[in-house]
Formats: sequence, C-alpha cells, structure tokens
Amino acid sequence: MKKILNIALLAVLALSFSACEKYLDDKFENPNLVSEAPINPLFATATYGTAMNEYRLGYNVSYLTQYQSSSSQGSDADIYNEVDYSTTWRNFYSTMMNISEMNKLAEKTSAYYHLGVGKLLMAYNLNMLITAFGDVPYSESLKGLDELTPAFDNQQTLHATTLQLVEEGITNLERTDALAEIDKPSDVIHGGNVAAWLKTAYAMKARFLNQLSKTGSYNSTDILSALESAYESNNDDATATAFDGLSPWNSVAVDNANLNLDGWLSTNIVNAMNGTTYGVFDPRLPLIATITKFGDYRGTRNGAGRIGTGTDDEESYLSLDGFYSKGGAPLQLVTYAEMKFIEAEAAFRAGDKETAYNAYLAGIAANMDKIGVSSADKQTYINDPVVSVGKDNITLKLIFKEKYIVMMLNTESWVDMRRFDYDYDGFEMPLNAALPDFIRRLAYPSVEISRNGPNVPEISGLDERLWWDM
Repeated sequence: MKKILNIALLAVLALSFSACEKYLDDKFENPNLVSEAPINPLFATATYGTAMNEYRLGYNVSYLTQYQSSSSQGSDADIYNEVDYSTTWRNFYSTMMNISEMNKLAEKTSAYYHLGVGKLLMAYNLNMLITAFGDVPYSESLKGLDELTPAFDNQQTLHATTLQLVEEGITNLERTDALAEIDKPSDVIHGGNVAAWLKTAYAMKARFLNQLSKTGSYNSTDILSALESAYESNNDDATATAFDGLSPWNSVAVDNANLNLDGWLSTNIVNAMNGTTYGVFDPRLPLIATITKFGDYRGTRNGAGRIGTGTDDEESYLSLDGFYSKGGAPLQLVTYAEMKFIEAEAAFRAGDKETAYNAYLAGIAANMDKIGVSSADKQTYINDPVVSVGKDNITLKLIFKEKYIVMMLNTESWVDMRRFDYDYDGFEMPLNAALPDFIRRLAYPSVEISRNGPNVPEISGLDERLWWDM
C-alpha cells in the first residue's frame, strides 16, 4: 500500500510541477492573468517544496552544526567563510510564492483545510529563513511584478508573524464548513490527514515559542500548553517520504559511495556517539554511519579535510542503508522526539525537574524506536549512568546533548546550538576558522544583493547575533 501511495504521490508531483510552474511563469509574465492553477497541484508543490527546503537549508547548516564535514581542507562551508546560498534563497521564495497563490485560491473557494495547511507551510518556511538570515523580505516579497525590490522586514516582527500564521492555521483547520477535502496524494507530509496537521500546528507553535529562550518573551507555561495538543507518538511526526528521484540524504550517501565526495560525518557527531566524548556507545550510530576499514567509527574534523585519499574508508559517512540516508529515507520536519525535548527544556526552566527528566528519557526512547534500535540496546543505553542520572541531576546540558543527536540533520538543530551557545562537550571550532568564535548567522545571497541591493541590510559579520540569540 505504501509503495502504491508513493507512486501516486510522484505522479501528482510530476503533474503539479508542470501545471504550477507554467501558471507561476505566466503570472510573472502577465500579472492580469485570470486563469487559476487547480488547488491540489498547488498544494502538492507547496508541501513538497517545504520539505525540500528543510533539506536544502538543513544540508547547508549541517556543516555548522558539525553533523557533516567537508572532505576538502579549509572548505568555506566548514570554516565560517561566507558562502553564497542563492539557490537555497530562490527555492524558498519560489515555494513561498506558490503557497501564497494557493492560500489566495483556498480563501476564495472556501477550501479552509488547504488554507490552514498553507498558513502552516508559510510559517515553517519563513521561520527557517529568519532564524538563518535575520531580516528578510516578506510583506512586499510575494507580489510578483508588482514589487521587484521588496523591503526587508524586521526579524523580531516576522517571528511574531510566524506565530500568528500558526494560529490562523489552527483556526482554519478547526473549521467545519470547508468546501474541499485535501487530496491525499497531493499531501506529501500528512497524506491529507487534517487531524495530523492540527497536531503539527501545535508542535510548530511549541518549537517557535521555545526559540525565545534567551528573550524576555520566553514562557514555559505557553510551551507546555501547546505541547498538550501536539504529538502523542512517533506516528504523528511530520515527515516526507515521496521524492522526485533519490530521497535527499540518500543522494549524499550515493555520492560518497560513488566516490563523488559529498559531505562526510563530522568528528563532533561521531565522537558524541562512539563513546569518545561521553563514555557510552550510542546504538543509533551503526544505524546511521558506515564503519571504517579499522572496524570503528571515525569522523572528519571540520576544516581539516580528508586524511588519506578519501576512497579507502578511513572515515565514516552516511550509510547507504542508514535511517536518514537509505533509499526512500523519510525527511524529518517535526517529530515527537523533538517535542519531548522541548517539554524537557520548558519543564526544567519552570523548575519541574521530574517532568523534565521523564520527558528527556522519553525523547531518547522515541528516537531510538524510530531509528530502529533494538529494545535491549535501547535499555542498555538509557540505563547507563551517563544517561540515567536521576531527576535531581538532570541539567540543560544533558537535555541539549541528547537533543543534538535526536535532531540530526534538521535545520532547527542550529537554532538550538546558538540558543545553548555551542556549549556541548567536545564541540570544537573548525580548524583554521575564519571567525574568532562560533558562527551565528548566514550572509545574504548574491542573488538578492544584485537585484535588491539598496534594501539588503548591512551585517557586521557571520558572528553577528540575531535578535533572539543575544
């Protein structure tokens, strides 16, 4: 059944991309165009584009979170030099334009479920942008030819906008007068399940509120309240499993297997899991990484590049049959395990160590179940005194340490790292880093500077902190 559904999804995507690209191209050429794209093809490109944006930005920042490391010595992506992410930027705004058009059509036709999801997708994309770049165009940016040089909106205002979009999404998903159902094959994330989207809305709300931990707006009660309506198990996770070609992280594994030298696993994540940093072996590692010719797991330090030829298995990579990188591997957007760690953090900050500790352990267990760790190996890890410290000894450091593993390759992990000021045991600056301290933001891409230069804000450097990271 799942295989049949994936084939159907791919068929819808193929038709959707063709129909929607022509529609959006025509709209830019003729802003007075009356004809409209069908809403389900727009919905398919909106959900698929959002999932792929999670991968695109997740890939870019995976070198900053040190999940990945470049095989090339002194790679710009590794050592905090400015990298031009114009392709990622264009993909985000193309997706957001598609979502905007879908939302207009949904509102016009009383397709409130589509509109509710559209609000969530816009919030998800916008939140990723502002937590990476800071101020970005939004209020004037989705008008096509009517506005080619949009102003940049304040990042703090836009964060509030993302929360407002989530609330609007919830309102529409709870309506009982929608005149259209979401077409199951058009929804590559939740398969048209409105109840699942409603849980994801509350999960997103909890995530966005948790991003404010360094600000005066942080409120543990509001976060815990949102979590009550969010995910209840791994089955609720927002994931994408249908792709136009290889699943995204599988393409990285295939590149390395074919000696094209894509991203390798960083020393930091490997040492966090192989017992080097914390003294306990994480049973998830063999389900993620390749084993070296030495019979162990070894990462590559960011900035150092390959030690040998890069073709003789002296280091570990994402595995061809690993959870994140096997053929058809699900792309993780928002998960139950993440929610348990948000609960752990919020409860800890509220002074409730018992709830924090229980949520911390539940988050580890949920992620291990999802990745496929055996019950025996799971219990051995959780029962290790390094992990099971007791409620009186739970700390934010332990919560963030375990969440770092749970959030592997997800864009939100970089938000967490900056909120925690990179205070992880064994986490090193890249070799020969271009900055004196850890990176805090991305540079604006050349595509925006070249066409909208007067409106692009000046930044002092990639160590400039965003408003929530002060």
